[in-house]
Amino acid sequence: MSKPSSDIDQVGQETLDVISAADKFNRWMFDTIAPHCDGRILEIGSGIGNISQYFIERGDEILLTDLRESYCEQLQERFGDNINLIGIEQIDLVADDFEERYQEHIGTFQTVFALNVVEHIKDDTLALINASKLLTSKGKLVILVPAYQTLFNQFDVALEHYRRYTKKSIAKTFDSAALEIRKQQYFNAVGILGWFVTGKILRKKQIPGGQMNLYNTFVPIIKLIDKLILETVGLSVITVGHKR
Repeated sequence: MSKPSSDIDQVGQETLDVISAADKFNRWMFDTIAPHCDGRILEIGSGIGNISQYFIERGDEILLTDLRESYCEQLQERFGDNINLIGIEQIDLVADDFEERYQEHIGTFQTVFALNVVEHIKDDTLALINASKLLTSKGKLVILVPAYQTLFNQFDVALEHYRRYTKKSIAKTFDSAALEIRKQQYFNAVGILGWFVTGKILRKKQIPGGQMNLYNTFVPIIKLIDKLILETVGLSVITVGHKR
């Protein structure tokens, strides 16, 4: 994975800042993946800690990681004093010398999770193969990625996404990485409308803060809609797998 440009860093930082204020949305995402995350946990792509905070509050033993040094510095400032924090490190999932570089972490985590990370990586199969190397023999890999290539728009371009997924396409990637799927679901059906209108029609390159704040207000209703449609469609797709 090549080092992101300063422009991408700025867009990513501003996007994370906007989402950080959406406490109800972040809590919903955490509550959705948390039942699949236990034991010693490693988060890939922690960013500024929008989801990390909930694992730390829950008391999980967790290692926070990101590719970008600037995010690691912010994570250190925010969470560095927590006793259940294993540490904060830079990790590149597609490093040529992955096993050698991260030797101390190979086979040591019961859970590895990555939310909105894999779509940024050109060789997503290699990313999942390397992520699985960090797991114990019965460990779980939890991945959340954006759904439906037809929704690819200016947001995706600005954030340097390579692709969007369906259940079927991410399942193929898991299979190529020798990972067996335990669960799949779509997440955030209502978000599709906002993503399409703002990114596809209005061609905005960043999520408007006011729009995110309004969306956050209605999260309790939006969660109910996901349940009513049995999580059969959504702006994102979540996949949980383990080593074969």
